[in-house]
Amino acid sequence: MPATSATTEPAAGQRSPAGAAPPQGGAGRKREFTTRRGLVIAAYTAPAAIFVAIFTYYPVIAGSQMAFRNWKLSDLTDTSWVGLQNFRDVFADPVWGKVLANTAVWVVGSIVPQLVIGFALALWLRRKFRFRGLYQALIFFPWAVSGFLIGILFRWLFNAEFGPVNDLLQKAGLIEQPIAWLAASDTAMVAVVTANIWYGVTFFAIMILAALQSIPDELYEAAAIDGAGRTRTLFQIIIPYIRTTLVLTVLLRIIWTFNFPDLIFGMTGGGPNNETHIVTTWMIQTTQQGDYGRASALGLLIVAGLLLFAIFFLLATRDRREVRS
Repeated sequence: MPATSATTEPAAGQRSPAGAAPPQGGAGRKREFTTRRGLVIAAYTAPAAIFVAIFTYYPVIAGSQMAFRNWKLSDLTDTSWVGLQNFRDVFADPVWGKVLANTAVWVVGSIVPQLVIGFALALWLRRKFRFRGLYQALIFFPWAVSGFLIGILFRWLFNAEFGPVNDLLQKAGLIEQPIAWLAASDTAMVAVVTANIWYGVTFFAIMILAALQSIPDELYEAAAIDGAGRTRTLFQIIIPYIRTTLVLTVLLRIIWTFNFPDLIFGMTGGGPNNETHIVTTWMIQTTQQGDYGRASALGLLIVAGLLLFAIFFLLATRDRREVRS
């Protein structure tokens, strides 16, 4: 009989000799490549992750624990644990109810006009006309300016003595004498909301215009063939197509407006008599007064409230067709 080789491959179903390394197939090379790629990605992202952890997450955690301590700059020798006392002090403050009402007026009174005007501007800018690029630059310019500077600008515009707003209204015969817009309790909130509407329209125009440009022209052509007018095209073609963008844009703008104290501080500083204080401006004022524990409690309430609102808003506005599918 012919001699057999001393090193033969194991038959199917047989185990490899003890100590022998399994053959490296395609799956093994793929796992090795994936591991190596993961290590490279981790090495590149590690500096950014460490930076964010040190300068974002650590301050948040350190600041959050102040909400449960007696943390006041007037007496740093006593930072004892007080539990929920800071939260109870916030709810018991007589200003709390007015601040919540002001916040609701500030958010709703700003977002609704911003959405309507921004949508109209986006529809107008979608059309091709002469100097469209110039108009886009002029409309988008406010978004590049600091909110605090916008507040200072509108403080001058609404000035009772030499402000252009009173001057124009008097020349138009709408008022007989200048109005102290920022000093009167019944007009101060109107002034700051008006300034915020002017400032925030740009964001809606940018986002909605980008969404409108993604709508295929075939849909407009099909709507025209079916005899759909402008109103029907708007509510049956345009809005359903950009619905996701509208929902996310409104959600982001509500959160940003809620956390936008810059303009109010630039115009009124929360006055007169707390008439323009919202939750975030009141929190900053509490911090300036040295009560860090109470301010931290306000901060946690803001985070919790916005988180619950975001969840509820997304659930309430999600597409029912996606739920059924």
